[in-house]
Amino acid sequence: MAPVGEGDRENSYLDQNNEEEEENLWSTILGEVQSSSSTKLPSGKTLLVLGENESGKTTLMAKLQGNEEPKKGSGLEYMYLDVKDDYRDDHTRLGVWILDGDLHHRGLLKFAVTQENLSDTCVLLVASMAQPWSLMESLEKWAEVLSTHIDRLKVAPEKRRNMEERLTRHFQEYVEPGDETSQSWRSTGPASRTSGVDEKVLLPLGEDTLTHNLGVPIIVVITKCDAISMLEKENDFREEHFDFIQQHIRKFCLKYGAALVYTSVKEEKNCDLLHRYFLHQIYTFPFSSPAFVVERDTVFVPTGWDNTKKISILFENMMSMKPEDAYEQVITRPSTHKLVHRDTELIAEDEQVFLMKQQTMLSKQPTAGQRESPLRTATGVQKPPMTRVSTSPAAQAGLAGSPKKLEAGKPGTGTNEGVLANFFNSLLSKKTGTSPAGSKSTERAAVSREVDRMTRVKEPSGSHSNSSAS
Repeated sequence: MAPVGEGDRENSYLDQNNEEEEENLWSTILGEVQSSSSTKLPSGKTLLVLGENESGKTTLMAKLQGNEEPKKGSGLEYMYLDVKDDYRDDHTRLGVWILDGDLHHRGLLKFAVTQENLSDTCVLLVASMAQPWSLMESLEKWAEVLSTHIDRLKVAPEKRRNMEERLTRHFQEYVEPGDETSQSWRSTGPASRTSGVDEKVLLPLGEDTLTHNLGVPIIVVITKCDAISMLEKENDFREEHFDFIQQHIRKFCLKYGAALVYTSVKEEKNCDLLHRYFLHQIYTFPFSSPAFVVERDTVFVPTGWDNTKKISILFENMMSMKPEDAYEQVITRPSTHKLVHRDTELIAEDEQVFLMKQQTMLSKQPTAGQRESPLRTATGVQKPPMTRVSTSPAAQAGLAGSPKKLEAGKPGTGTNEGVLANFFNSLLSKKTGTSPAGSKSTERAAVSREVDRMTRVKEPSGSHSNSSAS
């Protein structure tokens, strides 16, 4: 049997061991939690979308979000994309800011990109192929807006330098998918295996590469590439025109170290590729799609793949233009003779003014009880058959001063027509050389005699009817 003192020491020693094991257990759990949290997807990443109005920014992002009915906002729009990592079994949300195409709203960038989240921001510069004549102007303008905003943030020089170096290394460390020297294509660069030691090889940049290093990854997105066929039919674009456009865009991308993606939401071209690529840029997800520059409407150039030598291949198809020609001189805006039919706005006339006009028109029209004189021969007024004698050739000749008279009593003519013919003949029978007063009196006398004669002509028929009635 052990002494009492030794038993107490043994018990205290066992209790001390148990406490140490518990502390080790908690340390192990905390270490596992800390290590797992470091592998989780970050939640403070930002995607900024810049471009002109009607360039398809909102439609493209709604397509990537899975929204079939996008609603365009104004000023600065916000949306988010659900991001899921199947390898880590984790998910997060990527905030997306879409700036309005009006430059008056550029001041709103301070709410989307700040000094704190600049290093966690990726930028999409969007331009439309539907209007290729303004494509390069749009890209240059929005790149300048982005550069000015970053300069105004007044980021610490050391932080800014680290961001620029990170972008430069990312450009230099590009690995072609399927390269045997790399197991997977992430933001890590190529390796040269020498005596079992992996060493990164950083190639020097070209003269025109990353001359405008903003420190943030940029992806140039050309939307509405389905309009290429329309440009060929309506604007006489040829293959060399599209090569000319592509080489200018790729030179622009080299200056900013940007990637290039041609997309079409209408035909669903490269939309999924764009989604996977900017997730690779932001979260370093694996990405295995190679560069593709063969098809003119599905071009894809990742950051770090391109250089001036590869761009010069496009020069071979240019016959009627030179690569160094000014963009706006080759890709010209179409003439304005093609009018755009738009619905014009109609302004209704005031009700009282309209009623006054109608009243004036009605007051000028003759009333229903009024009849025109048979002697009035207004142009375009149709006379009844009984009074159309004045429009006959003979009557017109008589009114014009012809000595020829209308024949009265000709067989086949009615009694009334004969009477009217005699009446007009008597009016036309004027003696020349008489004074105006005498001619008026003679005319009155002739009219009086004609009226008496017409009365006498009607009396026998009246008396005949009376006698027969008796």
